[in-house]
Amino acid sequence: MKEEMRINKYLSASGIMSRRRADSFILSGRITVNGETAVPGMTVMGSEEIRIDGKLIDKNPSSEKKVVIAYNKKRGIVTSTVNQGKEKNNIIDAINYPVRIYPIGRLDKDSEGLILLTNDGSLVNKLLKSSSGIEKEYEVSLDKEIESRDISKMEKGGINLVPGRKNKPCRIVKTAPCKMNVILTEGINREIRRMAEYFGYRVMKLKRIRFGNILLGDLKSGTYRELSPKEIKSLLKKPLYL
Repeated sequence: MKEEMRINKYLSASGIMSRRRADSFILSGRITVNGETAVPGMTVMGSEEIRIDGKLIDKNPSSEKKVVIAYNKKRGIVTSTVNQGKEKNNIIDAINYPVRIYPIGRLDKDSEGLILLTNDGSLVNKLLKSSSGIEKEYEVSLDKEIESRDISKMEKGGINLVPGRKNKPCRIVKTAPCKMNVILTEGINREIRRMAEYFGYRVMKLKRIRFGNILLGDLKSGTYRELSPKEIKSLLKKPLYL
């Protein structure tokens, strides 16, 4: 690293944490640079002694090979990395990948299926920004048969699932009396479960089968595979499914 870079951007580009999380850590006084508490807007060259919660991070970690892996998460695995080492069944510990990686988005504890992880912070920022519109597809099983009129209402969106925020339109395909495939383009926490409950249904099983152009396919539960450079490049392309 030859040019100065804001510390939040450096940590993100290095695959250590997102810019937003870095900003939070900085404001909480949890990051130091050469023994001094980091402040918002601070710049670094990459050769400094940077510590997070007292733990020294690798110098110039951006020189590591950028990887993206597809993981078939089992139900019960926690995707948040905030309490890694404290939270049981944490996704990072479950995968035990040799390089520091973190999830691209979330998949709640009670859900299963495809989740991507990477050490490329800049890719995470591109994929998770609100304007990206990356599609995520889910197989959903409900406690009773889903009515066509409710599907139409769900697809229109505009429901206050969380305070001060309405969900976006989505696409739903009924695949069996109590089953449907749902395609979302946003990341409201537990959106499908909240939407189902809003119309009087309960989700019995939820499995993500697609993230953008990446399919879960026959990847076995609890296992992962590395994406090819071509697949990684395709992540930023709009899928052709809609």
